[in-house]
Amino acid sequence: METPAIHTEHLTKFYGKQRGVVDISLEVRPGEVFGYLGPNGAGKTTTIRTLLDLIRPTGGQAEVFGLDAHRDSRRIRQRVGYLPGELALYGQMTGTDHLRYLGHLRGGVDWRFVEQLAARLECDLSRPIRALSHGNRQKIGLIQAFMHRPELLILDEPTTGLDPLVQQEFQRMVAEARIAGQTVFLSSHILPEVERACDRVGIIRAGRLVAVEGVATLKSRALRRLEIHFAAPVPREPFAALPGVRDVSVEDSVLRCAVIGTVDAVIKAAAQFPVVNIISHEPTLEEIFLAYYGGEGDAA
Repeated sequence: METPAIHTEHLTKFYGKQRGVVDISLEVRPGEVFGYLGPNGAGKTTTIRTLLDLIRPTGGQAEVFGLDAHRDSRRIRQRVGYLPGELALYGQMTGTDHLRYLGHLRGGVDWRFVEQLAARLECDLSRPIRALSHGNRQKIGLIQAFMHRPELLILDEPTTGLDPLVQQEFQRMVAEARIAGQTVFLSSHILPEVERACDRVGIIRAGRLVAVEGVATLKSRALRRLEIHFAAPVPREPFAALPGVRDVSVEDSVLRCAVIGTVDAVIKAAAQFPVVNIISHEPTLEEIFLAYYGGEGDAA
C-alpha cells in the first residue's frame, strides 16, 4: 500500500486554554490536490504548522511521507514547498536576490524554471521587495514554493491579493503539478478556488474536521436550484409536497425551487405538464459549506 503524503491521527493543539485543532485524523494521497476548507480561525494554519514542525502538537501525531513530523522535520522540509499564510520576505532584497538566496539554501534550483514562473505570474523580480504590493509579494512566495519542484506543495491561502488573471495562472500551475505527480495541500476559505483545483476537500470548523469528500460528492449533498419553464402556468402544490423540495414559487409559467439530493421526483412531477425548458443552477461549494455549518458563523 502506498505511503500517504500526509497522515494525521487525533492531531490536537491547544494554545493554553485556547483551541487550535482537536482530534484531526486525515490522510492525503500521493499525487492528489487536497483542499483544506474553512473560515479564518478554523484551524487550517495550525494544522499546517504542526505538519511542518513549526509548532508542536498537544496530542496525537502527524506524518509526512511516512516520516514523523517532529523527529524527521528536516528530511520532510527538503521535500516540501511551503507558502505560509503570513508571508515574511527580506524587504531590502530584490525578488531575484531573495529567490537566489533561498535557492542556495536548498542546494541550487533551475533558474530558468524560476524565470518561467516569474513570467507566468507577471512578477518583476528586479524591484526591491519593500516596494512591492501585497499581491506582488505573494507572487514571490508562490515562486519560492514551486521553484524546486517539490514532492509536496503546502499552500496556505495561496491566492490572497492576486488579481483574477494571475489566479487563473495559479490554477494552471496546480494542475500541472498534479500531472507531474506532485501532491498539493491547499488551504483556503475561497470556495470556488477549491472547487476548481481540488480532487477532495476536507472541511474544518472550530478546529474539528467536519467532512472529507470528493468535490462531486459534496456537491451532490447540497441544494440544487431548479428553474422550470412550462408552456402554461402550473399549480405550486404538487411540487411543494415533494420530499426534499423547498422554496417553491410559481410566477406566470416559471417554477423555481430548491432540491436536496436527487431531482428525480421533481422531474417526474414536471413531466405531467408541457415543459419548455429546465435550468439547473449547480450548487457552489459555498452552499455546501454553509449546509455543513448549519448556516452558522465561526467565531473562533
